[in-house]
Amino acid sequence: MKIPTLAVRAATLADIPDISNLMLLSARELTKDDYPAEAIESALQCGAWGIDTQLIRDETYYLVFVEKVLAACGGWSFRRTLFGGESSPDDTVLDPAMDAARIRAFFVHPCFARRGLGALLLRCCENAGRIAGFRAFELAATAGGERLYGANGYCAVQPIDHDVGNGLTMRGLLMRKRLSRSPEVTTGPQISTGNTTVVATPTP
Repeated sequence: MKIPTLAVRAATLADIPDISNLMLLSARELTKDDYPAEAIESALQCGAWGIDTQLIRDETYYLVFVEKVLAACGGWSFRRTLFGGESSPDDTVLDPAMDAARIRAFFVHPCFARRGLGALLLRCCENAGRIAGFRAFELAATAGGERLYGANGYCAVQPIDHDVGNGLTMRGLLMRKRLSRSPEVTTGPQISTGNTTVVATPTP
């Protein structure tokens, strides 16, 4: 049996159209059992789910390709914004000694769902954050995302109700994870950014 070719790299601004298409497909298909269609479309329109180009400029947003097809995207941030695209940025730089880094904007193509790509991206982001000095991560999980993050060591902190416009709100969950001092197993695709090479560890 042929093993699919897996590649991971940092996103560039030139990738924005492909990232946007992936986000739309993922949001509409993979969240439809958790949220009404009207709320999903409102979240996409208002920017609650969208591209934050600061992540790309910071070289902390990654793309996963399976057989050269864009299959997943996601990243981390050393800035205060917890979620959302360009609509409500807070570019304040976090203090690794005091603050938790952020897990941001994970989306998986429906054709590649539940194949461990989300877990792979998490390992990559956590290892990169650890290199930058962070010892904890926080994120705002969708209802579906709770299952992925919970299975990878994230604990619920409190619910988040986000106004997505048109009189609609979307329920999410603030989650947090304390990192171990040593990185995860250092095997798997490597992601090279401007100053750092990070190992992305796939889940068996």
